[in-house]
Amino acid sequence: MELTRDAVARLVDHTLLKPEATDADVRELVTEATELGVLAVCVSPSMLPLRNTGDLVVAVVAGFPSGKHHSLIKGSEARLAVQQGAAEVDMVIDVGAAVAGDFNAVLADVITVREAMGDTAVLKVIIESAALLASPQGETAVVECCRAAERGGANFVKTSTGFHPAGGASVRAVELMAETVGGRLGVKASGGIRDADTAHAMIEAGATRLGLSGTRAVLDGFPVSS
Repeated sequence: MELTRDAVARLVDHTLLKPEATDADVRELVTEATELGVLAVCVSPSMLPLRNTGDLVVAVVAGFPSGKHHSLIKGSEARLAVQQGAAEVDMVIDVGAAVAGDFNAVLADVITVREAMGDTAVLKVIIESAALLASPQGETAVVECCRAAERGGANFVKTSTGFHPAGGASVRAVELMAETVGGRLGVKASGGIRDADTAHAMIEAGATRLGLSGTRAVLDGFPVSS
């Protein structure tokens, strides 16, 4: 598959989630995102509302990065974010529940957030795929979490927060996610994607969205035109 810089840019959530991010950092993020022609920016909910976003989609995280927040807290966080202008919410599941095989708890978590935020905004569900693949449940956990996300009303499944010690996105995780819900839900690969080759591999595996913090370096590895 031949991918151009502009085509890949339209798959990108330009992301800034480091705890020390300042308002000035976020303003710079928005400026750079506009310059690069990406689809969206993704920030922490405390940074809302954003200004001068133009046509950029605004995404925020909920229950981030541990997923150990009570479901009602995640829901409240998501609802407030939507009220403050977020068009997309990336929530983190309770990874421990998934590792333990309690996929009903994962489903309930997703349903709670979806009901709290309403139907107008896009919901992405972060499953922390590297941790799941390393667990006794292995690939089954990835598949079942994707199924729970779909049943709970999500629009996307997402690999990773980028903060878990187990690692970020992998080709195998993206393949599993795409095989399970691809065509019905989007698949977002995020965490550890630092160059064009890795981004290309994720797209080939089935990713329909990329979460990037080093966006410029990744995009610069793609040809300007085919």
